[in-house]
Amino acid sequence: MQQLSRQSVENLLDLVEIKLSCIQVLDREDQREQENLETCHDELLEIREELGTTRRRGRPRAANDSRPRLVMAH
Repeated sequence: MQQLSRQSVENLLDLVEIKLSCIQVLDREDQREQENLETCHDELLEIREELGTTRRRGRPRAANDSRPRLVMAH
């Protein structure tokens, strides 16, 4: 079985955390989904720990990165 890359684990953790922050538990099915996502989150944290990764906040821009920044208009 192929192992997930560190970046893949981080991306999956982000997605699970986003989903958990948005879920509204209205019935048993929602409760089951929340519990499954929490289990998934715990498993991903274990995998991340096994890979020896640390959580990075944000992405630093390289000094030579000339890509335009995305700016939201008000």
